[in-house]
Amino acid sequence: MTILETTTLKIHEDTKLQLDSFREYKNESYDEVIKKVIYIAKTCKKQPELSQETVIAIEKARDRIKKGNFLTEDEARKRLGL
Repeated sequence: MTILETTTLKIHEDTKLQLDSFREYKNESYDEVIKKVIYIAKTCKKQPELSQETVIAIEKARDRIKKGNFLTEDEARKRLGL
């Protein structure tokens, strides 16, 4: 069994709020969020063209959602016959 060491980091409240915006689910730990941000940063550095395409796709998806142009889970299940 591997024992992982932990540490305490001091961050500004605005930094914490920005990290919160990267959470995909309520109980996602800050360690998970920070690892995700590091992964994204490394990917952007290694494959900037792919990263730019992803950013554009995410922005388009957010715009569609804001306009109400999306399927609910129930609608998707119905279309897929589930």
